[in-house]
Amino acid sequence: MSTKTIYLIRHGQTNYNLQNIVQGSGVDTDLNDRGRAQAQAFFRAYQHVPFDKVYVSGLRRTHQSVQPFLDKGIPYEALPGLNEISWGNKEGQKVTPDEDEYYHYMLKQWQLGDTSLKIEGGESPNDVVARMAPALEHIMRQTDEKTILICMHGRAIRILMCHLLRYPLKSMDMFEHENLCLYLLHHTGSMFTVARYNDRDHLRALS
Repeated sequence: MSTKTIYLIRHGQTNYNLQNIVQGSGVDTDLNDRGRAQAQAFFRAYQHVPFDKVYVSGLRRTHQSVQPFLDKGIPYEALPGLNEISWGNKEGQKVTPDEDEYYHYMLKQWQLGDTSLKIEGGESPNDVVARMAPALEHIMRQTDEKTILICMHGRAIRILMCHLLRYPLKSMDMFEHENLCLYLLHHTGSMFTVARYNDRDHLRALS
């Protein structure tokens, strides 16, 4: 694999984030006004970075989060392998006390190491790694792309970080995230290191 600098961000806020409704890979939501402001704030802070390529998932909220960079003419590629975990039949549902109990039950099982446990009608963390790995391999094979921007989703970022850093998937919740936060990673050719962790400094003006 080639050396790279990777700016990894979560998409900006959507109304579903605001209303505590489950999104996942099967719900293709748009950014709300705050999400668009977050995207602009990130662009203002990082428009000077010479990105060779931008990668997004197959969902609109990631495209919209990096649109200012695309408007500059930076090439981009959408990879559905980077999509959020599928929350199955929970997607599009408001988080009720019963739904919240189920969610925390699933998180607890994953934290205990049962990362093959699937959400009802959806995916397990192991499933996400299996379809994410080819997308990552594709990205890393591009030897002419030294500095890249990747926009993804909260749970998918947690899973990706474990995969990149060779942590067990049960550790995924150690990787925190907020809308339009930044993880800055460097790949030396053989390993990944983390230079910034859940960085939100660019969002301070929006607080």
